[in-house]
Amino acid sequence: MTAKAKTRQLVETIGELQYLLYAGADRSLLVVLQGPDASGKDGLIRHVFSGVNPQGVKVTSFGEPSKVEASHDFLWRVHLRTPAKGEIAVFNRSHYEGVLAERVRKLVSREIWAERYAVINSFESLLAESSTEILKFYLHISPEEQLERFRRRLADKSRHWKIEEADYDDRKLWLEYQTAAEEMLGRTSTKIAPWYVIPSDQKWFRNYAISRIILRSLRRMRLRTPEPQADIQKIKRKFHDEAEE
Repeated sequence: MTAKAKTRQLVETIGELQYLLYAGADRSLLVVLQGPDASGKDGLIRHVFSGVNPQGVKVTSFGEPSKVEASHDFLWRVHLRTPAKGEIAVFNRSHYEGVLAERVRKLVSREIWAERYAVINSFESLLAESSTEILKFYLHISPEEQLERFRRRLADKSRHWKIEEADYDDRKLWLEYQTAAEEMLGRTSTKIAPWYVIPSDQKWFRNYAISRIILRSLRRMRLRTPEPQADIQKIKRKFHDEAEE
């Protein structure tokens, strides 16, 4: 069986367990995706979560903060998007922009971004204490693969909206981003919220590896169909047995 076929099976099972997670409504899952431009965050979401019920999954992309968001602490807009019990939340970029892009582009001082690691760890501990499982994936691609994906976007009119000059400007800061990412991984990978570095030059491997990890996490929850809140036998007797008579 090919890796793509195995991934399809994994995705199908993720959908089945997501149904139980939604029905039970006592646990939740947060999936954090970080990585350079064109590392495949959008494509990953489209493939891995293709089998889930949209009612129980919400995806948030964290771009440049709005004026209102920027007037609060850097986690304010993030906390609003964390998963409720029974939900899966997917962050396409996340609170980690506060120690990556904002650090590299010098949008905040060293004193500010250096303090954020401890704040993030405390924030994720709070989520874990509230029965949220946290999985964090860093999609690693080579600069050569990134440039090739930029070329393909330029060649495809339907994807022109996904490319801008700022993407090329950030390539000049590649080493700075790698340094920031390495420190982020080292300072914020914890037992309750581990980082997984996923080689992502090959999309099939990226999808397969992350599908396996998400499925393993859902299985660890030991999800079961919840007990009914109503008296099922009474409902059958009242509404079905009487109808048959």
